[in-house]
Amino acid sequence: MDMSGEQKIAAPRQAVWEALNDPEVLKACIPGCQSLEKTSDNEMKASVTLAVGPVKATFGGNVTLSEMDPPNSYVISGQGSGGVAGFAKGNAKVTLADDGDGTLMTYVVKADVGGKLAQLGGRLIDATAKKLAGEFFAKFGAIVGPPPEADAAAAADAKAKGGWWKSWLGKKQGSA
Repeated sequence: MDMSGEQKIAAPRQAVWEALNDPEVLKACIPGCQSLEKTSDNEMKASVTLAVGPVKATFGGNVTLSEMDPPNSYVISGQGSGGVAGFAKGNAKVTLADDGDGTLMTYVVKADVGGKLAQLGGRLIDATAKKLAGEFFAKFGAIVGPPPEADAAAAADAKAKGGWWKSWLGKKQGSA
């Protein structure tokens, strides 16, 4: 499966880059993500539960970041196994560019599935992938973009602390 697209995010490129490298932000944005932990500077371990048509499985796998060019681009690669449901592996080239007051994120994804997932057919898998990408970008844009009720003082304070989403994530973790 190949998929590409772009998404405008209402945040500066540096803030988007930092969020793309923050496991807590990614965990909050990835649909079905149960856990995501950094194991080294460019590797993470993940557990994600997904339903594709009639097949629902929890995938455990590894994610690697390579070809890093901060804050412009990287390649994110992953592979995971969902037991009898099959496997998924792939990579995405992610590029960030300034776009007015925000950032334009462009991505090109190449992925492969096997097992029961592969038997579902390309159209169902493609439709599910597009739906999941849409959910990811909606959450990512909401978390990384400016907070809806931000005033100038709160925005300046959040910027000084490295991004408002870090304080937001801390509040969410405290309430869990």
